[in-house]
Amino acid sequence: MQSIYDRIEALADLQTTVLIGGESGTGKELAAKALHTVGRRRNKPLIKVNCGALSESLLESELFGHVRGAYTGAFRDKKGRFELADGGTIFLDEIGDISAVIQQKLLRVIQEKEFERVGDSDPVKVDVRIITATNKDMKTLVENGRFRKDLYYRLKVMEIMMPPLREKTEDIQLLTDCFLADYNREFGKRIQGFSAEVIKIFMEYPWPGNVRELRHAVEHAAILCNSAIITPGDLPPELRDYRKGANPLSAEITTDEASIIHKTLRDAKWNKTEVARLMGMSRQTLYRKLKCLGIEN
Repeated sequence: MQSIYDRIEALADLQTTVLIGGESGTGKELAAKALHTVGRRRNKPLIKVNCGALSESLLESELFGHVRGAYTGAFRDKKGRFELADGGTIFLDEIGDISAVIQQKLLRVIQEKEFERVGDSDPVKVDVRIITATNKDMKTLVENGRFRKDLYYRLKVMEIMMPPLREKTEDIQLLTDCFLADYNREFGKRIQGFSAEVIKIFMEYPWPGNVRELRHAVEHAAILCNSAIITPGDLPPELRDYRKGANPLSAEITTDEASIIHKTLRDAKWNKTEVARLMGMSRQTLYRKLKCLGIEN
């Protein structure tokens, strides 16, 4: 995380496009907000768009705007998100879900700093920094022809990968203390902390929903807790009933990932340091996964 903070500071005042990757719930939107708020555009708008939540036609109108009469229901001119973000930053979440048409139009915005509203032929010039995020494997989308290669490399001039919570368990107690302080203020409570058993569950649980799931778990517990200490009975059912004897990685490793690990081991001639580098994970994480798969030695 410290290296991510350093990269955010280094990129803050630049125009460079940034692609933020990582699983859902790892804090990609927070990273985008940090890039904006610590940079020279901080006093200009930060406009956010969830690209995966809109159809192609609606997304085109949202991004680029439209003129009156452009389509049925367009009763007035409307500015798009790019115009609203002029001078500031636009954050395009779930960028891997956009259609080929939107990909082509977005490429033009990056290259020429201009676009056309839906139903209009006059170009609109904008000065906007573009930050995108995805929880998908963009390289695979490119290889499968579902995402333009030229746009992909334009978007990932710099890349920030947000790590899953299970790979930074040392952050869990810092995060839970922070979240508990927030909910104490919000709910008017004076909860002092977590029992040792709760902390043990937090450290062993695989957190498929990452930091977002952790925050929701603390909120759930803070609502139910009627004493000074949060106990297992205050936790959501999936944590309360979590078997502490279970291997926390067993639910994490999919059949596909296991196959990839086996193949990479063979390709790298069982050089584990090289395997960890190729798979983009720490050696400690790789060793834990190998132990789970029963192929430590």
